[in-house]
Amino acid sequence: MSDDTPETEKERLYRFEDARRVFAGPIEFRLSAPALEFLPEAKVPEIAFAGRSNVGKSSLLNALTGQHGLARTSNTPGRTQELNVFDVGEPLSFRLIDMPGYGYAEAPKDIVRKWQDLVFDYLRGRAVLKRVLLLIDSRHGIKPVDAQIMALLDKAAVSYQLVLTKADKIKPTELEATRAKMAVEAAKHPAAFPELLATSSDKGTGLPELRAAVVAAAKS
Repeated sequence: MSDDTPETEKERLYRFEDARRVFAGPIEFRLSAPALEFLPEAKVPEIAFAGRSNVGKSSLLNALTGQHGLARTSNTPGRTQELNVFDVGEPLSFRLIDMPGYGYAEAPKDIVRKWQDLVFDYLRGRAVLKRVLLLIDSRHGIKPVDAQIMALLDKAAVSYQLVLTKADKIKPTELEATRAKMAVEAAKHPAAFPELLATSSDKGTGLPELRAAVVAAAKS
């Protein structure tokens, strides 16, 4: 099927089921890396999750994998300060990388610099990184700090996809307006993947689509 051929409903459901099976298999926490040299050997594809502190990365990872204790969640922004690595599949198929949250203004400046250095080193120096899923809070849309990260990803030529979180927290009309506005902004960025996804960790909204996007990116 060419890229111009519309996907049938049967093909779409097959993609979702294939991705569901992948995520129903073994998924295990591997390690937390405070610096690039502590990461596992770069032998399999990696999909990274990035976003502002408290955007809901850990909750989304838990919902995505169906393992509520896989990624630790906290009401305290900025808890994740290292690259958390999760192995997917047996034998190992790909890895999920939970990146440190950014943009938490109340964190000490030296901690902020440490987070930024770690994130930037990873983005620039990890050849197996296939895509970054850039999480955006549905209630707030793209903030200036998100735009800065998008510009960094463009410069580094790292493919990324915008994923709205907490989609159940706003009205459907507001959600669609936010998606439309973000789609216009994403079109201005050369490294941004064109399809936007809206998700809810609590309601399960968008999880089949996100699982399928992760699997497709890992295979790309």
